[in-house]
Amino acid sequence: MTKQETYDYLRARGVAFEITEHPAVFNMEECAAVDMPYPEDDAKNIFVRDAKKQNYYLITIRHDKRVDLKEFQRRHGTTRLSFASPEDLMARLHLAPGSVTPLGLLNDPDRSVQFYLDRDFEGGRIGVHPNDNTATVWLSTRDLLDLLREHGSPVQWAEI
Repeated sequence: MTKQETYDYLRARGVAFEITEHPAVFNMEECAAVDMPYPEDDAKNIFVRDAKKQNYYLITIRHDKRVDLKEFQRRHGTTRLSFASPEDLMARLHLAPGSVTPLGLLNDPDRSVQFYLDRDFEGGRIGVHPNDNTATVWLSTRDLLDLLREHGSPVQWAEI
């Protein structure tokens, strides 16, 4: 889905959202230089895989947090995790590095990527890319999870 297709998809499902257009950002340092309306709700996304490339995970956390992959593995019963390659990202979610987003799960027809969302987003708002790193979409966490569940994507909360 392109950025515009993502907006159209959200509108077609009656999801309330705001858009912040900005220059392309490829990491959280670049994102911090952008004037965001809700910086406390900005999300950081990590796309990882197991050693055999059989299981893929998208972990979305608050912008100011870090994921300890060993602790994540222990808590969620996964095998050893490492960052997935740009090729894996493109093959699974049709996204380029820097554009990783939970909305990319809508590009996963096999629903093969497991999604873990930082519990700190529960009951609030979240800012994510619309499958393109030149904008941030602000929507309720509940609406995001409803969209993903409707799509059939595996969704879980995570304590990070």
